[in-house]
Amino acid sequence: MKSNSKTTYPFTAIVGQDRMKKTLILNAINPKIGGVLIRGEKGTAKSTAVRALANLLPRIEVVDGCMFCCNPHDKNEMCEECIKKTNNGEPETSHRNMRVVDLPVSATEDRVVGTLDIEHAIKKGEKRFEAGVLAKAHRSILYVDEINLLDDHIVDVLLDSAAMGVNTVEREGVSYSHPASFILIGTMNPEEGELRPQLLDRFGLCVDIEGIHEASARVDVIKRRVAYESDPEGFACQWKGSEADLRSSIMNAKELLPDVRISDDMLELIAQICIDMNVDGHRADITMMKTASTISALNGRIAVSEEDIREAAELVLSHRMRRKPFEEQSDNRDKLDETFEKHKEKQQENKEHKDNPQEDEEQTERSEHNGQNDDGSSDDGGGIPDSPSETTFETGETFQLKPMSAEHELKNRDGSGRRSKTRTNSKSGRYVKSAIPHEKTTDIAFDATFRAAAPNQLGREKDGKAIALHQSDIREKVREKKIGNTILFVVDASGSMGAQERMRSTKGAVLSLLIDAYQKRDRVGLVAFKGQNAELLLPPTSSVELANKYLKDLPTGGKTPLPHGLSKGYEIIQSEIKREPDTCPFIILISDGKANVSMQGGSAMEETKRIASQFKMDGIQSTVIDTETGAIKFGFARQISDALGAKYLKLEELKSDSIVDAVKYSIVG
Repeated sequence: MKSNSKTTYPFTAIVGQDRMKKTLILNAINPKIGGVLIRGEKGTAKSTAVRALANLLPRIEVVDGCMFCCNPHDKNEMCEECIKKTNNGEPETSHRNMRVVDLPVSATEDRVVGTLDIEHAIKKGEKRFEAGVLAKAHRSILYVDEINLLDDHIVDVLLDSAAMGVNTVEREGVSYSHPASFILIGTMNPEEGELRPQLLDRFGLCVDIEGIHEASARVDVIKRRVAYESDPEGFACQWKGSEADLRSSIMNAKELLPDVRISDDMLELIAQICIDMNVDGHRADITMMKTASTISALNGRIAVSEEDIREAAELVLSHRMRRKPFEEQSDNRDKLDETFEKHKEKQQENKEHKDNPQEDEEQTERSEHNGQNDDGSSDDGGGIPDSPSETTFETGETFQLKPMSAEHELKNRDGSGRRSKTRTNSKSGRYVKSAIPHEKTTDIAFDATFRAAAPNQLGREKDGKAIALHQSDIREKVREKKIGNTILFVVDASGSMGAQERMRSTKGAVLSLLIDAYQKRDRVGLVAFKGQNAELLLPPTSSVELANKYLKDLPTGGKTPLPHGLSKGYEIIQSEIKREPDTCPFIILISDGKANVSMQGGSAMEETKRIASQFKMDGIQSTVIDTETGAIKFGFARQISDALGAKYLKLEELKSDSIVDAVKYSIVG
């Protein structure tokens, strides 16, 4: 058996996943497309394909001794040192293989962009750059697995560098820039949370993939994997011919690409597609043009065709379609077909107009179209309190949320998100001020350190240094960042919630809060209680889309086991705190408070209050939304809210902005 430490699984041996492989090949031919985001479940050959791609690309010529592997024939891809070498004569060069540079999810900003050696600057008065991931990725492939789990500001840095081809590092008033041109490939599992639309738009192409469902193809996957693991080199030799053919196709396409032309008629088609698909901005138009031209070159043609544009549109638009949070992704092929049909009709009209202008005018007068609206109605059942039968209500209206204005006391936590400000000991946060360190630190605030040392320079021995520093001068950086919360919805799904469509309004309110959680990168969970017990429908997850799915399908019926619901919620929150001590837990209880099923045979209401008091003792923040309606009210939810130490809100307040503000204020952290 031979070692596979240096033998990569062949690209052409990957079974299926043709769309994914096509997007990778297109970016290899034309890196200016802007990279690709591959979305799909685990175990679908995403990582395998990315690593295999590097073997298809030719060796590159680099400047000897350059940490950035600069291109000796293009000053636009050179660092300052290589430009100086070139100006003084031809620099020495060598060749190296293309490589895949991995970016770990835990990477800090300094690890990504690099940093400046401040100690060297103090001693020598010279700038010295310590390379980061972007420097190593220049003229190579930068692979980011689980890119949706990276902090937003790290993703921003990656995409900015990918778009500009330059990475700029600024530290303590010292600035340094270097080339950073790379093929950016990101992969993610949508169930673990989505990227913000603004970040999605920065990826040139996007492809959604799933596992293979054909038995014979899955058998091929197994056989090929076993053969590769048994004899990696022998397996690679079997695919050597197909690998060479594909490599040749890529090289031919790269050579042909500069000669590819796209007519004004095709450009107009691209623009019309983006208009009809309701795409924001102009990045989609430009990327579609580049992608269609690359497809044409790959097919050995120098004129872009409609089919090239159709294929490009499917890869460029899937992640750019304007849609509201939780709105299901629709199949837009019919709309795309309509655009192409209109384009063909317009071409035909233009042709006929040249032949017979008068007939064209008459046709224009007849081209009006009428629309007909269909009205529909639905019957919503009322529901009987604590009825054993179950009814699934639709989700009611959602609310536009106001910007959050309140902040609680800052605490030191790690994590990511966009809701609560927190102090952090990691270097991924924003530098807001300096402080005297209580212990040894590596995160030195050099500006504050220099200010502390400046008044004492006349009386200190410098030993040839530009500035003499003592231990007492050292200041450390105090950093802040934003993190998300862990929000657990505990929802009453008993029969009484069906009366007067209260569950419909409740679902609308929860969806409003889920939209806010989606935007703030919170983790959310869902507990429902009805009948004789409570059930965890969704453990806390960053995929709030899953929470919305379970909420939408949640039926209503049965008795009200409120103690079970709160107990299950407490159990889940405690588990989350043990698993992630830095989490900001928060519970939202939605119920009328009419508990009538106990856990131990006593008073269900007293059990509920006793469990609620435990939340208060542990400092777990909460809000109670009282769904009780009618002229006669018992106020049970108010009593539970008092026991919880929670913010109390009434059902009739759901349609005002006050509920949103109150809940948002409570969950700041």
